[in-house]
Amino acid sequence: MGLYLKPGTLPEALSALANLELTGPCAGAGRLTVLAGGTDFYPGEAARAAWLEPRRRNILDISAIDELRGIRWEAGGVRFGALATWSDIREAELPAAFDGLRQAAREVGGLQVQNRGTIAGNLCNASPAADGVPPLLTLDAQVEIASLAGRRRVPLAKLIVGNRKTALAPDELVTAVVVAAPGAGARSAFLKLGARTYLVISIASVAVLVNVGADGRIAQVAIALGACSAVPARMPGLERELLGTSAGDAVQRVTAAQVDGVASPIDDVRGTARYRCAAALVLVRRALAACLGSVHEAAA
Repeated sequence: MGLYLKPGTLPEALSALANLELTGPCAGAGRLTVLAGGTDFYPGEAARAAWLEPRRRNILDISAIDELRGIRWEAGGVRFGALATWSDIREAELPAAFDGLRQAAREVGGLQVQNRGTIAGNLCNASPAADGVPPLLTLDAQVEIASLAGRRRVPLAKLIVGNRKTALAPDELVTAVVVAAPGAGARSAFLKLGARTYLVISIASVAVLVNVGADGRIAQVAIALGACSAVPARMPGLERELLGTSAGDAVQRVTAAQVDGVASPIDDVRGTARYRCAAALVLVRRALAACLGSVHEAAA
């Protein structure tokens, strides 16, 4: 390992990211790597060491910055601090529209990983199979980003631009994920398929958010696929198809062609591209049915 910094405040962290001279004393270690929970970083470093491919890194450990912690309501929505853990999210008192996000929180690794892994780390790691991304996409999450120049917000859909790639500049840090207050009747669900239930990378995952009006028709719907393309993505065509339709007919309207129009999976050790598309179709139907079932239960 090269340089190791552990600032106690956000301004200190941003100053470090903006300081091009910080890497000078540790030639060859490169720019600062931001470290939060470390649940992806440390296994990756261990794997490289095991294959005799160690890599020196300059580390910026942000885990001591208290202002990046916590989940709280603010004007118009919910603010998840960058260091909010999956255990924090799992236990948070949030409306039913966030059920899908809480379900994903329960399936991010095991309890030890959930206690350490952070919401911002899951996004910035930019894995195609990141469990947190699909439910946050259905919630139209905004990502708050800070640098010495100020703060900006970008839609989550524009933060992740490729496999392990984000739109963050080298001097920028994710400080929070912000979700506008969803409709009171909104319900959500998250489902993933893996070789087992826990401690596994998704073969395919789906998040669905639905709000049914008093007339029994779908007034709001958002559907996102994970692990089926380089970047988790919404399904706008299917959303348009379902909007305004009878809740009782919705599941039957989900077709393989709609999934294939969004998915562009790869063949790997976890499954073939063809299998991923078939699994995603089943998961979309099941998650949609689960959301509509919870809406009917709430109305009863």
